[in-house]
Parts: sequence; structure tokens; C-alpha cells
Amino acid sequence: MARRATIKDIARRAGVSESAVSFALNDRPGVSDQTRARVRRVAAELGWQPSVAARALSGEGSGAVGLVLARPARTLGLESFFLQLVSGMQEVLADQRIALLFQVVDGLDDECALYRRWWAERRVDGVLIVDPRTDDPRPGLLASIGMPAVAVGEIQPSPRLAQVRADDAKAMADIVDHLYALGHRRIAHVAGMPEFAHTQRRIRSLGVEAARRDLAPHEVRSVTTDYSDAQGAAVTRGLLDGPEPPTALVYDNDVMAVAGLGVATERGLAVPAELSVVAWDDSPLCRVTHPALTALVRDTPAFGRLAAQSLLDLLAGAPAHAVAGEPPRLEVRASTAAPPPATAPQPPPKRCSAH
Repeated sequence: MARRATIKDIARRAGVSESAVSFALNDRPGVSDQTRARVRRVAAELGWQPSVAARALSGEGSGAVGLVLARPARTLGLESFFLQLVSGMQEVLADQRIALLFQVVDGLDDECALYRRWWAERRVDGVLIVDPRTDDPRPGLLASIGMPAVAVGEIQPSPRLAQVRADDAKAMADIVDHLYALGHRRIAHVAGMPEFAHTQRRIRSLGVEAARRDLAPHEVRSVTTDYSDAQGAAVTRGLLDGPEPPTALVYDNDVMAVAGLGVATERGLAVPAELSVVAWDDSPLCRVTHPALTALVRDTPAFGRLAAQSLLDLLAGAPAHAVAGEPPRLEVRASTAAPPPATAPQPPPKRCSAH
């Protein structure tokens, strides 16, 4: 196996001392411009790269940031959202030659323990955190160890914790506006994990929109899942088997929406003539199904780029602050239409006047 080039190798080939090599490669005074140029040329010829570990120990930073996902591993390969989010993050980080250290763990305790270990070992200069919880221990932990971080989503504020937010409440309001205008009054929300703050915001927003339109609680409801197609399908079957099945279903991701569409097909329900389906996140999956799914469209890679740039700004000394991502828009496609006539809202009966 080929041996990595060292400062000693560069010094030998360039005909200078190791101290001179260090001065030249680190842009420090003490060597002539001619020597600096010769040392850098030799370093490039030998394929030399600075040691990340040595840089971290010298206080120059690790040149890496971290991203930890505490979700069931089986659900990650199904969702396009995280792939797009990470691709956007990577665009910004790669441009600055910053590595992204990525790891999947079983739960929040493991995630917190990993942050402690990474920080103690100088593995990362900061982290990007996702899936804020309603009672989240991470802001307190990160503040206690002094680790800079950016949360993708709304979370408890902290001096070194910036935030990139999405307006989940407005997005849910747009979906309900669309379905209500079509005539739907029985709307079910197949939600994500109940511990996630964005899940609770969507559930609350659905409740607010239902109350604003005087819809009964049993007509508009949310059921939580683990985001998988299996649970999405199972919850859909349960809702359709109920005494007053919904006429419209809103799913918290594209995978569950497609699974719900499959359940409707196996039940012989025509979409959208008998059941309307909406997906929270748009993807190619939503566009190639038949019928194509009405979905919330947002630039997820741009959201990832915004989060990564916010972290780089924080590492450069900028104050922690919250920024809003571009709001999603509802793309109406063939999976939503007016409900069947039997379930459409009926006008109140006319009262007979007394004679």
C-alpha cells in the first residue's frame, strides 16, 4: 500500500527544512515567496493534504459538520425528502471543502451521546439537527457543551443554535382551503411521528381550520404513523372501514400517499371521484402515479442549502438567528375533486310556514 506523503517528504524533495515547509503551507511569514511556491508545488506533486486531526488539535477546526438521524432506518430509503435535503446541504458544504459526517441512530438518547463524543473528539465543528421534538433535549445539551448548530425546523432558541423554519400551519391551511372549496367536509390527516414538533403543528393547524369552518371533530381528524408505507396503508384501511369514512385523505409524505392510493384501488374506490388524496411533499412518485397526486411543492434542496449556509455563517462568527424557507405551494393535480353527491354538503331543509 502506498504511504501518505508527509511534511518530511516535502522538505526532503524541496531541499528545505520541515519548519520552512510548515511556514509555507500555512501561509506564515518566515520563508521567501520563491520558497513558498516551490514547497507548494512539491506538496501538490506528492498529493499531500493537511491532516484533519492535526488541524483540530491545533484549534483550526475539523473541517467537518455532522448530521444525525434518529429515525427508523427502514423509513429513510423510502422518503425522497431527506435525500433532497442532504443534497442541498452538500452543495454548500462541498463548495467550501467541508465534509458532512452522517450517522443514523436508534433514538434521541443515542443522538445526544453522539454529539457529546463528536465534540470531545473534535470530529465536527458544528451540527445540523432535524426533526425538532415538542420536548427536545438537544438545545440544552448543545448549549451546555458549546457546540454550534442549526435546526431544520422550529425549536427552542439558544445562543449558538440557529433555525431554518417552514410554515407548516400555512401549508395545512392551504390544503384545507382547497378541499373545503371542493365540498369536502370529512377530511382525515395521516400524520407522521407524534413526537415531532412539525407533526403537532400540522395537527393543530388542521384543528384550527376545521373549527373555523364549524366542522365537527369526528369529521376532521389526524392519525399518527412512523411515515412508512406499511403504516400509511394500515391507517388508511382503518379510516375507510369506519362508520363515517373520510372523503379526502391528507398524507404527511409522498410514500404514504401512494400507499393510500393503492388501498383505495384494492377497495374499488375511484380516485378522485369517490376519494381525494393529497401528499404533503411532492416528488417524482407523486407525478408518475395514476392519477397524479395533488401535493405541496417546495424546493427542498434550497432548504438544505439555506440550513448549511446558516451553519457556516454561525461558524464564521455570525449571531444565531431564525430564517424562513420559501413557503410551499399546493400543486393541484388529478387526485382531488368534489366528493360524491351523497357526501357533498346539503342545503338546510326549508321550513314550512304556518297558515
